[in-house]
Amino acid sequence: MTDVVHEEDHDSDKAAVVATFRQASLPAKTLLAGAFVNRLGAFLNIFLVLFLTSQGYSDGQAAFALGVYGGGAIVGVLLGGALSIRLGARNASVLSMVGASVPLAAILYLPSFGLILVAVALVSLAGQLYRPASATLLSDLTPANRQVMIFAMYRFGLNLGATVAPLFGFALYNLAGRSYALVFWVEATIALFYATIAWLTLPPRSAEPGAAGAPVAADADGEESAQEADRVGRGGYRAMLRDRRYMLYLTAIFFFGVVYVQYLSTLPLDVKDSGVAIFWYTLAVSLNGFIVISFELLVTKYAQAWSQRLTMAWALVLVGVGVAVYGLPLGPAVILLGTLIWSVGEILGGPATTAYPVVAGPARLKGHYIGGFHFAWSLGAAVGPVVGGWLFIRFGHQVWPVLTVGSVLSIVLVLVSVRDEPAAEPVGSDAADASSAPAGASGG
Repeated sequence: MTDVVHEEDHDSDKAAVVATFRQASLPAKTLLAGAFVNRLGAFLNIFLVLFLTSQGYSDGQAAFALGVYGGGAIVGVLLGGALSIRLGARNASVLSMVGASVPLAAILYLPSFGLILVAVALVSLAGQLYRPASATLLSDLTPANRQVMIFAMYRFGLNLGATVAPLFGFALYNLAGRSYALVFWVEATIALFYATIAWLTLPPRSAEPGAAGAPVAADADGEESAQEADRVGRGGYRAMLRDRRYMLYLTAIFFFGVVYVQYLSTLPLDVKDSGVAIFWYTLAVSLNGFIVISFELLVTKYAQAWSQRLTMAWALVLVGVGVAVYGLPLGPAVILLGTLIWSVGEILGGPATTAYPVVAGPARLKGHYIGGFHFAWSLGAAVGPVVGGWLFIRFGHQVWPVLTVGSVLSIVLVLVSVRDEPAAEPVGSDAADASSAPAGASGG
């Protein structure tokens, strides 16, 4: 981006959707497209249970395999945060996509449940490696005042891909004569396709804005750059753990994830137990997808100028209120109203919540902070169904007021932990700031 573009960003055109995309560099556009392509091809977590039960495995084994998938994803985002420093977005993306595609196709032919579990773990772990590195590079390629909008566009790609993926996968299933072979092979092919595009269009690590070692890129052997990357990589998560405010923020994200996922786990249990037609639940899920895809970018155009701290807090208030509405006598109106309220909260606070980790800590640790964010969210989403299921068994329909406690905790923690200004670089920290660049560094 040129200085002229930065000046335009402060005018009425500030972070408009079309302008943000048009003025984004080719690597940034690749990352945005990659969000859609990767989520579009994410069939395994959708069809894994159906595939395993069709092969004669029990419901319990299928559920356990799904848990292994979630566990692999949690490890993957943490490992990806560290690798984002060492490898950069291009190499991490290629490693992630190639590493996921091979065991994914192999699942169709493995002879035992144990080997399938290993393959599932590898797919989910490898498939998450690229996310922290990609988000870090996307931030580095984007001017500071367009961070929230660019991550809103990133989320748009993820949500659109997630909406289309089940329909696309079901079409492939029927095209193959009600077989899962084409489903898994196409997902593996999509991963390899994105790996190729990433290799051709994303900058190498030494050329990335703010890359560790970038100032010494002229070193022929790259030895000094590698040593700096190793030093930052080893100490990155330790430094993040010492950031007490950010750890409070990650705790808020964990509670948010626990509460948010209840619409996928506890709500259908309550709908079934209450005797409400399942149609109203599926309509509510579709309503959420429609609202997020249709309105999140439009809302972000205005919300990005607000206080990030207050925007996130009000968004969490709406999520908590929406969940609490489910506690009213359950019926179609209650299901749809509750979903509408927390969906508005999602589109209000989702982009700000996702963008905050890129400015919460030192620039050189951006990948670790992003990895920590994805870990906290994934952990909450993994723990949430277990917590919600246990509470539902214990309290029945009254589970919803209990779950709002998690929303209250997340609101308080966000108000305490979130800064509206970027974090200052600590003086005398483990890795000097000589290798870091501002969040709004030019992407070329």
